[in-house]
Amino acid sequence: MLSAHAGHDASPEAWAYVPMLVLGLVAVAYVVGTIRAEARQGWPLRRTVAFVAGTAFLALALSPSFDTLAHDDFGGHAAQHLLLAMVAPLLLVLGMPVTLLLRALPHRAARRLGAFLNTAPVRLLSTPVVALVLTSGGMVVLYFTPLYRWSTESTGVHLLVHVHLVLSGFLFAWVIAGLDPSPHRASVRTRLITLGASIVVHSAVSQLLYAGLWVQVDEPAEELRAAGSLMYYGGDVAELLLALVMLLAATWRGRPQSNAGCRVDTLRADVM
Repeated sequence: MLSAHAGHDASPEAWAYVPMLVLGLVAVAYVVGTIRAEARQGWPLRRTVAFVAGTAFLALALSPSFDTLAHDDFGGHAAQHLLLAMVAPLLLVLGMPVTLLLRALPHRAARRLGAFLNTAPVRLLSTPVVALVLTSGGMVVLYFTPLYRWSTESTGVHLLVHVHLVLSGFLFAWVIAGLDPSPHRASVRTRLITLGASIVVHSAVSQLLYAGLWVQVDEPAEELRAAGSLMYYGGDVAELLLALVMLLAATWRGRPQSNAGCRVDTLRADVM
């Protein structure tokens, strides 16, 4: 991918550190929110650890040094892709950021957030099919169209690809295994089928990359094989963890609870 350098051997531009700064501020804001939530109803430390770890992985993947690695070696690009689209989003989802906002915000602001989560666009985005198209479809477009080449030639396209990877990855993890309130949580069967479809697409793309078939990625064969292997096995691990979290969450929600949730309008965030 395009490195965060004006030239290949130049020092990183100042803007290259902006994503890391933003993510640091997000992590600090989350911790401040946990302090407010702890004072009201308590907040498990494991959620904070998961969310901060997710922001740390994002910061690592978006750092100038990692971006240079992704630019110089397609295997590095595959590692960056996994961190941005699969590993970090799952950790962020485990941090239950929406639930934290509902607990930390003033009552009126929390009600507005609850109303927003019930709007038609959010309901549409929270359906498994839409989340699947955005994640798996985005990966197909990246490697089977000129988009990958454009992302290595244009800083703007490069940034947009990264934004899409993070947001679509978070959405997919939130829809499939999210512990936060959702306007309509699909059944476990539907989510398992969706996750299975994602695994099939991810595996097929990884194997085609490995073989260098039909992909529009002009990189050395050995780098394509390394990237394909990493995406195949690393993706399997991430998706299995996603399935495990989903099943554990479904089991937990099936248990009777008292005063364990956070309700705003018609949304309820079960504590896990």
